[in-house]
Amino acid sequence: MECTVSWTGAAGTRSAMGFVAETGSGHVVAMDGAPDAAKPENGGRNQAPRPMELLLAGTGGCTAYDVVLILRRGRHDVRGCSVHLSSDRAEADPKVFTRIHMQFTITGKGLPAAAVERAIALSHDKYCSASIMLGKTAVITTGFDIVEVA
Repeated sequence: MECTVSWTGAAGTRSAMGFVAETGSGHVVAMDGAPDAAKPENGGRNQAPRPMELLLAGTGGCTAYDVVLILRRGRHDVRGCSVHLSSDRAEADPKVFTRIHMQFTITGKGLPAAAVERAIALSHDKYCSASIMLGKTAVITTGFDIVEVA
């Protein structure tokens, strides 16, 4: 897996902290920092997600992918999956994630709670590389709701 990240700041300026990542699969993702009123040269322009937000979003995508795949392989009628992630970070540098809660909303027909719980646990304990890595610094908790569809 490869990725190239390039600073998008204009030559001769020090006020922009935007970056663009080009992934090995050929996709482009913009990143930016938060504005810093005290030291504008160190801040961004708030024109894209922060890198740590993308790390959290990537973790959500990784685990949601696993959960849907596990439920499908179990021949469950899953129709939707979303996961809301909330987190806390350390106060001092490096400001690693210290707590992450993942609240899943799984939509489907006749989905057994035990199957959803098992899919989330398998993702968390075995398959989701991102959450397993973040689990080295953060306490990760999960919860879920099942929405029944006709």
